[in-house]
Amino acid sequence: QVQLVESGGGLVQAGGSLRLSCAASARTFSSYAMGWFRQAPGKEREFVAAISRSGGITYYADSVKGQFTVSRDNAKNTVYLQMNSLKPEDTAVYYCAAGFIYSSASYSSEARYDYWGQGTQVTVSS
Repeated sequence: QVQLVESGGGLVQAGGSLRLSCAASARTFSSYAMGWFRQAPGKEREFVAAISRSGGITYYADSVKGQFTVSRDNAKNTVYLQMNSLKPEDTAVYYCAAGFIYSSASYSSEARYDYWGQGTQVTVSS
């Protein structure tokens, strides 16, 4: 069982930055691929970014490429999402997730993640 706790969300003006963190309870954190998803009001949850177990490979949704950066620190059991140049359309609840993923095609699939955090709200004002 893995417990994930997100933090770092909040209210920010358009153009601002936020850094989300996701702390994991698992002693085998480095065994899990980690992903970030978001759900805006009235919309389905969507893939944002993911990172491989070692941190050597990252994946991004087209909508956030060049704007968001995912990273991890396996010594601290934490994954991060640095969000820059935020826009009102980035407003959503952001979730981190952990899973045993080995195929590059699977990182963006919600179904491949076994554990989810409770989410953290990000609100970008115009």
